[in-house]
Amino acid sequence: MSLAPPIPSMDAQPLRGRVVLVTGGAQGIGRGIAQCVLAAGGAVVIGDPDVEAGRACLEDWDAGAAAMFVRLDVAKERSVRAFVDAARGTFGRIDGLVNNAGIADPHSGPLEALSLADWNRYLATNLTGAFLCCREALPALRAARGGIVNIASTRALQSEPDTEAYAATKGGLVALTHALAVSAGPEVRVNCISPGWVPTEAWQKPASRRRPKLSPEDQAQHPVGRVGQPGDIGALVVFLLSDAAGFVTGQNIVADGGMSRKMIYA
Repeated sequence: MSLAPPIPSMDAQPLRGRVVLVTGGAQGIGRGIAQCVLAAGGAVVIGDPDVEAGRACLEDWDAGAAAMFVRLDVAKERSVRAFVDAARGTFGRIDGLVNNAGIADPHSGPLEALSLADWNRYLATNLTGAFLCCREALPALRAARGGIVNIASTRALQSEPDTEAYAATKGGLVALTHALAVSAGPEVRVNCISPGWVPTEAWQKPASRRRPKLSPEDQAQHPVGRVGQPGDIGALVVFLLSDAAGFVTGQNIVADGGMSRKMIYA
């Protein structure tokens, strides 16, 4: 009798029967993540402040009961609670949470001119929003032995001038990830993705959708030969929420086409 381990089977739809919440899920990287969840057989609940964009997603996807939109402001506790309650009320369970919502513009100006209100606005949306969503969804995630994926940025690890507020919030997401992975395990796995350059102009609501302007140099400067796409991040989210990543938690995975590994001298 052979003691060799058998060849494992690979599930073509690794999220079949699972319910995943995606904040900021109506446009940009969030939309790409939501579409990958649907492609992987899961049901998705997108939360977004833009009602027009959310409704456009449901119309474009034509996914029936597998897709749901809830208006969401992650910076407001009551809105987050309503978002999670709506998902549980409709589907009866939550298997995954993707904290993607955030202020996309990293440039907040010189620190000397940065107001406390603007600093707090970045914190409330990019970091406190993830905390609120994790806190509200954790009981359901524990029951389902589910997972959380936080979307940070390579700017948590490297910077341009005048990006302190954005970088601080993304660095906070990385730290929140490993702290919560220890606290929430073994029932809930918590991981983080730090995307690099991912143009999202073509992933907006119809009224704002346009083709990104990219030069051959933009593409070629990446070791993989191209800029990122929302689907690249979505595919990684699907993996991290699937059983295939059952031994992965507390990690920050950089998805930037290799850009942050290049040595560049001025």
